Amino acid sequence: MKNYLSLSEEVKQAKAEGKAIVALESTIISHGMPYPQNVEMARDVEQIIRDNGAVPATIALIDGKIKIGLSDEELELFGKSTNVAKVSRRDIGYLVATKQLGATTVAATMICAELAEIGVFVTGGIGGVHRGAETTMDISADLEELAKTNVAVVCAGAKSILDLGLTMEYLETKGVPVIGYQTDVLPAFYTRSSDVELTLRADSPDVIAASLKAKWDLQIEGGAVITNPIPEEFAMDEKVINDVIQTALKEAEENHIHGKDVTPFLLGKVKELTDGKSLEANIELVKHNALVGTQIAVAYQNIYIYRKSCHR
Repeated sequence: MKNYLSLSEEVKQAKAEGKAIVALESTIISHGMPYPQNVEMARDVEQIIRDNGAVPATIALIDGKIKIGLSDEELELFGKSTNVAKVSRRDIGYLVATKQLGATTVAATMICAELAEIGVFVTGGIGGVHRGAETTMDISADLEELAKTNVAVVCAGAKSILDLGLTMEYLETKGVPVIGYQTDVLPAFYTRSSDVELTLRADSPDVIAASLKAKWDLQIEGGAVITNPIPEEFAMDEKVINDVIQTALKEAEENHIHGKDVTPFLLGKVKELTDGKSLEANIELVKHNALVGTQIAVAYQNIYIYRKSCHR
């Protein structure tokens, strides 16, 4: 299995020194944002992680290998290339075997992070149950992955183009803890709140780290969702964004856009209808998630090192 993993020198050194490592996805670079904002965002996020005491590990498939940590040139490659495959669980084996360029989604990044023994992963927002899923069965693979892969995902909630209520019901059924970081309600990506209440809240990274450690020490399988609201100064007006999403959903239906094409279409349409404000919000929330995610990863690593030293 290890033959398929290729760790960057920075990640190798972090492992040797016992430093915290934070996983990052690559789909947000290749499919989530336009060039050059995508590459600028990726570099800024990596730097935030370094500045706060951890090492970034952006994950992608390159030349038959799962790369754990990308070089500056590789970030640029994923930001500019038009032939990058979007990788979920079902695609990993095929894309590795055929040596294609592959950008990892939330689900695939979780799998690869667990293979590399990285427990904290930062992204923008998770996928979920799509609106109308009761007839289309359109449910993101992210939710299934959270049920079985031991990686914590720090995000600004689920993307507000989804059915947030059904997404939470699905996660509850699968036993996935959803912890609100300094919030009692589920953030809705572009906005700080929604009408979905959370049962778990933590006001410090230490509490979240301790919760994750206890969960995995008890061998309770699966990940966790840590929801971190977008900073207030970058949050969008709830009514405005909901109206825009309704317009985008209607257009997607009229154009018979389905399956994996729905999310990129909707995000692109939302960006267009908000004159680019949604892209700015997206970038800022990812940066904020990187800060909080790094604090959690460092706290988790400190617990791990402390307990290890106590058992010597």
